[in-house]
Amino acid sequence: MTRRKGLISRPRGTRSDAPRIEPAPAASIRPTSTSPLPPRWRRLPEQRPAHISSAALEAFVENGFAATRLEDVARRAGVSKGTVYLYFESKEALFQAAVRETIVPFIERAERRVDGFRGSSRDLLEELLRGWWSAMHESRATGLPKLILAESSKFPEAARVFFDEVVQRFRRLLARVVRRGIEKGEFRQVDVEYTVRVAMAPMVMALIWKHSMVKCQIDGIDFDRQLNTLVDLVLHGVMRRPAKGSRHE
Repeated sequence: MTRRKGLISRPRGTRSDAPRIEPAPAASIRPTSTSPLPPRWRRLPEQRPAHISSAALEAFVENGFAATRLEDVARRAGVSKGTVYLYFESKEALFQAAVRETIVPFIERAERRVDGFRGSSRDLLEELLRGWWSAMHESRATGLPKLILAESSKFPEAARVFFDEVVQRFRRLLARVVRRGIEKGEFRQVDVEYTVRVAMAPMVMALIWKHSMVKCQIDGIDFDRQLNTLVDLVLHGVMRRPAKGSRHE
């Protein structure tokens, strides 16, 4: 499969004329020849919350929610602990901001994409599945599923934020697309809720595996092959009949 920059990466032979959901710009200021990156403590006040939440996400993924202290976040962000408290009243609030700034923008763009899409439900479903994987696999949020799974019992509020604002919201979006396909006669009648769960579960598990077994060099995964196989199985599972000439025929 050809890897492309952005949230959507399409294999050869698939449609590529539709607009893609593009990634959000990075929160930090990138240096240029005319505008060097200022020291962290000289950042403008309006830039500080995003910079602090970005540093917090890195700390959460690296150390876990319980082990991450606000002092650690402040040090990583290059600010004082008091500055962190100026913008965030607690570690939970900081986690919520990190999730909202990293993953929620992708979901918002995907929702707008679904609202205005005029093509086939099959193409839209494939686009969303590939976009979801890219958004999670290729961003700093890649370690969040493992973090939530490991610490949800001790920090249920953090788990609730991730579930409500990321998992549940994207499930509803995929369900819309599956129902759209059923209504248009493209998809067969399926259990929509559990079709969505089954479609998302392997991707979540792959992210957890990436930060456990793969990280320990116990078991390697060709993530492109796994994603292509998953998309193929999902589309074959929901399609009433494959489109003529489709690679999934």
